[in-house]
Amino acid sequence: MPTYSYRCTECDNAFDIKQSFSDATLTECPVCGGVLRKVFSPVGVTFNGGGFYRTDSRPAPKSEGSSSTPAKSEPKSTPAKSEPKPSTPKPSAS
Repeated sequence: MPTYSYRCTECDNAFDIKQSFSDATLTECPVCGGVLRKVFSPVGVTFNGGGFYRTDSRPAPKSEGSSSTPAKSEPKSTPAKSEPKPSTPKPSAS
């Protein structure tokens, strides 16, 4: 549940409270009965990943002297083992 900050407009009482998104906004100060206002503050955001801006998370520039790029190694697959089938004797005609 998110935490909301409130401040009274009359007595400057400030407090934080955890409320659900569906809960109604508080309007009355619990200390003096005055009008409450929500206090908005900046949120810390961190962008991680492949780069949100042109200068973020870019690969190192390639040097002009090396023209070959290392080949990606593919995972080696092992062939499926097959079990020998038991031989069944053929019926003899007598």
